Amino acid sequence: MTLADQILSFYKTLKIPAGLPKGVEVMNPFQNPDVFDLCKKFYHQFYNDAQPRKIIMGINPGRHGSGTTGIPFTDPVKLENICGIPNSLTKRTELSADFIYTMIESYGGSQLFYSKFLFSSVSPLGFTKAGINMNYYDDKSLEEKLKGFIVSSIQAQLNFSVDREVCFCMGEGKNYKYLSTLNAEYSFFKKIIPLAHPRFIMQYRRKKLHEFVSMYIQELKTN
Repeated sequence: MTLADQILSFYKTLKIPAGLPKGVEVMNPFQNPDVFDLCKKFYHQFYNDAQPRKIIMGINPGRHGSGTTGIPFTDPVKLENICGIPNSLTKRTELSADFIYTMIESYGGSQLFYSKFLFSSVSPLGFTKAGINMNYYDDKSLEEKLKGFIVSSIQAQLNFSVDREVCFCMGEGKNYKYLSTLNAEYSFFKKIIPLAHPRFIMQYRRKKLHEFVSMYIQELKTN
């Protein structure tokens, strides 16, 4: 079984138990056959082998990125124009994806980057409340309800061809703190390295974009 097959099987069966806090809705793009077909094309294009990858974990999917395409940090525009996978999704760009694909291009391009790294998220499914993106840690009761789902999801991904020496964590604050706490309890990885979150960079540090790109590449290449 290739890494692509493992990833697709994982996403196909993702389900969050009922009983989330009132008003919180789950985004599960993998239940949409058209979106899942795009995921198949993407993962078969870049992960159709059994070579180990280092994992880079974000927070959870957002509406305009992987909440739409099913592919972490990849909006419909990048999926078509950079990854070469045509799609009929609304061609809207997403800030985190803008940074990530600038970084990927600087690294050496999609083919090289994806041959070495796999994007995921602490929670592989995303959330909205009143139609607005929500992070898993924004509501303490949501965070508590999700712990079993998050732990089992990470454990399932460790059965992929994943390098457990290091995990890169997007988000130097709450996401890093939460993942580090889980890692201390479950020993998923030998070490976790925090990276500034792409959305933070694009919203608040855009003038230093290329400095952050260089920082990312330095960390990814030396760890």
